[in-house]
Amino acid sequence: MAATSVSASSAFLGSWGTSLAGEDHAMLQIKVAAPPQVRVATRPRPMMGSSKGGVFAPLVIVTRNIIGKKTFNQLRGKAIALHSQVITEFCKSIGADNKQRQGLIRLAKKNGEWLGFLA
Repeated sequence: MAATSVSASSAFLGSWGTSLAGEDHAMLQIKVAAPPQVRVATRPRPMMGSSKGGVFAPLVIVTRNIIGKKTFNQLRGKAIALHSQVITEFCKSIGADNKQRQGLIRLAKKNGEWLGFLA
């Protein structure tokens, strides 16, 4: 009894294997297309930071090279302090609190980086 069940199952497996090994297998390979290529979205790299870009970066770099790094950094520090004072006075005039003032100062720094003032 075991011999007949083995032969029946082997006949079944043999017929399954022969049908896939023949023309059907080749047709299945043709029908299955290559998976589509997946493109991974990349974040655009910011053009800010030290001497990387911005509209005013070349002017800033030339000025720094002409007047010297130490004098340039002192001048830049004074300009940033003056701009922070202007933002503070503006916030006082419209009644903004310190949190909003700090947000405006951070925004000014971010815009300065983007424009190339901090190159």
